[in-house]
Amino acid sequence: MNSGKISSFTNKIYKILEAEYGKVSCPLHYKKPHELAIAVILSAQCTDERVNLTTPELFKRYPTLEDFANASPEDLEKLIFSTGFYKNKTKSILGFSKKLLNEYRGKLPESIQELIEFPGIGRKTANVLLNELYNKSEGIVVDTHVKRISKLLGLTVSQDPIQIERDLMSKFHQDQWLNISLYFIFLGRSTCSARNRQCSICILKKICPSNQELLQS
Repeated sequence: MNSGKISSFTNKIYKILEAEYGKVSCPLHYKKPHELAIAVILSAQCTDERVNLTTPELFKRYPTLEDFANASPEDLEKLIFSTGFYKNKTKSILGFSKKLLNEYRGKLPESIQELIEFPGIGRKTANVLLNELYNKSEGIVVDTHVKRISKLLGLTVSQDPIQIERDLMSKFHQDQWLNISLYFIFLGRSTCSARNRQCSICILKKICPSNQELLQS
């Protein structure tokens, strides 16, 4: 598929998803920038729903960044236990909070390169923070839904999230980067799940090269 066809194809994908989902934002609940970062750290190997059930009590217990930086690891572990991998997540939250407080005076930086230096913050998390907090697109968030759907749509053949991100960045306009990952995530949660692809009712069924109905016809 040449670059011209790719551009036309991805624009069509984007327009269909945009018409379905409209303006989108991160589904994690937060009131302060550092709370979003902590919520995203908790979301690793955990559903957004579970994180949103956990964070109200967590943010009530630690209302400021200073409170998180000075939190007792044992107490923090108890509060986030239900999100899984709670010991590693506790270390990341404490390390993140201390670094943000001591080195950045509590203000999250606005570049991926700086953000990925924080404990618990990888490129995916950094993209989420930049997109949501600063409306900036330095890249595209690649989670399991984005990875799977990108391959189904023929937009990548890679298994590596960094290469998948590069492939998507080359195929979508930069002003589309902000929304495309959330569109893929929402699609993956509705009709294009890993366990049950519902091609017959998918909004991309007419153009998806992996549509099971088209392949069987």
